[in-house]
This record gives sequence, structure tokens and C-alpha cells, in this order.
Amino acid sequence: MLPIANNSLSSMTLPIDINGVKGFLDEQEGAALYHHAVAAAKMGPILEVGSYCGKSSVYLGTACKLQQNILFAVDHHRGSEEHQVGEEYHDPDLFDARFSKMDSFPQFRETLARANLEDVVVPIVASSALAARHWSTPLALVFIDGGHSMEAALTDYRSWAGHVMRGGLLVIHDVFPNPADGGRPPHEIWKLAQQSGLFEALPLVKSLGILRRL
Repeated sequence: MLPIANNSLSSMTLPIDINGVKGFLDEQEGAALYHHAVAAAKMGPILEVGSYCGKSSVYLGTACKLQQNILFAVDHHRGSEEHQVGEEYHDPDLFDARFSKMDSFPQFRETLARANLEDVVVPIVASSALAARHWSTPLALVFIDGGHSMEAALTDYRSWAGHVMRGGLLVIHDVFPNPADGGRPPHEIWKLAQQSGLFEALPLVKSLGILRRL
């Protein structure tokens, strides 16, 4: 069983200034993710769903590098619903006018190069469901931070939760118990994991829901 992680910012060293990477992961949440990943990567590889420009990949990849393990980074890089043109989190710098589509993959690759993580992180440029279709590798930690629609969140949960090894972790971003604080789908799959009887919840770190596989 994995030990409870030390979530201190002071005990973590990242290869680049994390504030220079586009993304929505809070520093305290990132520190918790990193420390849990350091412990998990002793057991096996790690996988994230929703890499965007690589902020979470730096935390997770650095932890994997420390333990001589790898991170699978699953993202179609076309953005979630909220990243599309006209939506709240659309970033024109990530819009590819040639195809009239959002594309975060060039920024993601740049982040990996700057952080010297290209020999640690395995990018999987595909939808969550497609990447999982023939997946068979047990995972020590799965981090879900993909689309926030109910359909997308359920797909991510159903695709990957079963691949978490016993004693491993399922970590879900943007879990808000108070509906006034944010969207419901990540909170719903966090509850679903507990109701399954396969996971026990550890204390939330801000909006980071951490569950251990029984």
C-alpha cells in the first residue's frame, strides 16, 4: 500500500518554472500530485488523461523520472468543450487556423523538451476511449483531468479506473463538493469510484480527489 504523500512545496524540485506552462493545476494540487506520483512510480507506470500544454505532465513526469519509470500522456490535443472558439477558456494562441481546430500538441511537446522529459513521457495523441480500447498494462496511478461534460468524465472513468493496480491511486481534478464552486461531472465520478467498492477516498487537496484502489 502506498504511504500518505508529503504535499510540501519545499520538498519538490521541478526542472522548469511551472508558472510558465499554460494550464489550470493549482501549485498546491500539483505538489500533492507530484508527491503521490513519486510513491506510485515505485510500483509501476503512471497515466494521465488530459495533458493540455503539459503542466501536470511536468509534475508527473518529474516524479516518474526520479523513480526511473514512465508517464503515458493521453490527450487528443483538440481541447475540451470549454477550450473551443467562443467558450470561456478558449486560447487563440492554441488555435490552428489551417484546420480551424484547437491544437495544444506543439505547446505540449515544447514543454516536454524544456523540462527534459522527452525520454520519460510517452505522448498518446488519441481520445481517451480509443487509447484505452486495447490497453492491458496495470497502472500505479491514473490522473483524470479531461473533458468536464458528463459523457467525457464517465468515459475517462470507465476507460481507466479498472487499470489501476491494487494499492495504486486514481486521482481526479476539479472535484468540487459544493456545486457553487464548479461543474459536477468530476465530482460525480469521484463519488462513483467510492460507490464501486474498489476505491477508498483520501482527503481532498483543494479540488484534487485522491482515491486508493483496494
